[in-house]
Amino acid sequence: MGAAGFTHGGFYKHFSSKADLMAESAACGMAQTVALSAGVDASEFVRLYLAREHRDSRATGCTMAALGGDAARQPEAVRATFADGIERLLAALSQERGSSDGADSAEARANCLDIMAHAVGAIVLSRACPDDSPLADEILTVCRDKILATLGPSATAREPGRNHGNDSPAKSN
Repeated sequence: MGAAGFTHGGFYKHFSSKADLMAESAACGMAQTVALSAGVDASEFVRLYLAREHRDSRATGCTMAALGGDAARQPEAVRATFADGIERLLAALSQERGSSDGADSAEARANCLDIMAHAVGAIVLSRACPDDSPLADEILTVCRDKILATLGPSATAREPGRNHGNDSPAKSN
């Protein structure tokens, strides 16, 4: 906060409550996730999201994985902010997925919801383990491979000269 020119008190006075701060933070984080996801192929999204770099970037990573557990215990307004962000991300990913594989909109939405829940859960579980834990890496690898397998053969194909393993680059979201 000091780098932004705020004291703790000066920062918190901009919010009417702790719940208001969380709702604003969630809305901002979810909007960033939606923006970063725009136009990204589903298989690339999965590779980037379920990478060690993303898992280890707790401060700049996914809002859903970082705050989802806390949001569940917050007032309705915070949960509504999360639900809105999830809906917007689903819409963006479903549109991309539906247009790429010819799936109808309900099927594309269901597939994206499955991918999103699977991926966020994998990040949460992997982060719960020590960073250098083989289990933390195994969670990412297994979940990434399982999700990619549902996306079809082209999603699991590895591009020459490109590493899609745990140390692949990840967009912060």
